[in-house]
Amino acid sequence: MERPTSSPFVLDVHDLDRRPGTMRHLRQTVPAPVDLGTVVIGVPTGDDLDLDLRLESVMEGILVSGTVRARAVGECVRCLEAVVEDVDAALQQLYAYPERAQAAAEDGDEEDVPVLEADHVDIETAVRDAVIPTLSFRPLCTPDCPGLCPECGARLAEAGPDHTHETIDPRWADLGRVFDEKES
Repeated sequence: MERPTSSPFVLDVHDLDRRPGTMRHLRQTVPAPVDLGTVVIGVPTGDDLDLDLRLESVMEGILVSGTVRARAVGECVRCLEAVVEDVDAALQQLYAYPERAQAAAEDGDEEDVPVLEADHVDIETAVRDAVIPTLSFRPLCTPDCPGLCPECGARLAEAGPDHTHETIDPRWADLGRVFDEKES
């Protein structure tokens, strides 16, 4: 039974099957899948992912290695301005032949190695596992972003160093009104 190849992440490796040392290079651009990122930054769905991969037949299965390049978009965690980062992630994943995976499971190996299915490998999970850890945990628009004013919410980078608010301690507010009444 042939595996459907409608996903751009499902690669046909029939030409490499069962001949260790055989390899081929693959360079292609595919659309980014849904939710490729974190809450604060990620690769927008449908944006280009540039894959530069080497598919190699080894004794255990097919080894896929290479790089994934993309553009991640998010917002600064201090001031909420847009942040754009270049992503350059290294990818390496072994896809085991079904009989090798079954033998490993019978021997008690608990490794979760994806299995080659009908001469196809699905690299979407490997792409996610490579890209997401490279994204900034706390993206910033600039390394020295001062953030937002806690009083009015203005961006401090735009407001300038003289941005201040007159704050009166609420415990003294009534006393201030007494002095205001005496002056009038």
